[in-house]
Amino acid sequence: MAQYIHYSDPNSADMVKVLEGIPRCPGICFFMDINRSTDMKYQGGLKDWGRKINNTFNYLLYSNHFEKNIVKGIGDEIMLFIPEEVLREKTSNNTCFAILEDIYSALYLIKNHPDPDLLLNCKVAIHYCTEVHNISFFENTNDYYGSDIDLTARLMTKSVENRIVMSEKFYVKALADLVDMGLPSNSGCLSLVTERFMENFKGVPVSTEYRVIDVR
Repeated sequence: MAQYIHYSDPNSADMVKVLEGIPRCPGICFFMDINRSTDMKYQGGLKDWGRKINNTFNYLLYSNHFEKNIVKGIGDEIMLFIPEEVLREKTSNNTCFAILEDIYSALYLIKNHPDPDLLLNCKVAIHYCTEVHNISFFENTNDYYGSDIDLTARLMTKSVENRIVMSEKFYVKALADLVDMGLPSNSGCLSLVTERFMENFKGVPVSTEYRVIDVR
């Protein structure tokens, strides 16, 4: 659970001491967004769009057991975070490559489902984070803050329907997983990965390298 931060004194020495002692929490952050869901709410009632959102989240989250990693949601966009130590403790699907494969498979099944009235297409951004802390400014809630969380949200601006945008840092981690498994670098969905792009995101003082996988 996150370290709760709440001090009424804005210059509290205790607050500074606590903040200085909170360790970094490396891990994988990803944002998932259901595309065009806002438009749909103007076209049909809850029984229509509520059913489709339910079905889509089942494919995205529950089929891959990502529901345990949900941090927060805003409308139809959700943020998830898997601490590296939690990932390594899993007995299966405990690598960056495995997570990428799970996400790609879910998006593929959604995009290519034979009943187009059942699900909604999605987009995803994913980043391997080192600059992040498990803290919350609201009691009894789990949350994560840090520059890498903000960067993941920035990466989301480069995603479109049926697309995964991944930072170069995450891509390098996934490649390292393949090396450990003795697999070629174009295994699985990485056979579809683009060349490296570079972007100067607002508020980020250095250029960000990223790659894209479009779900076919």
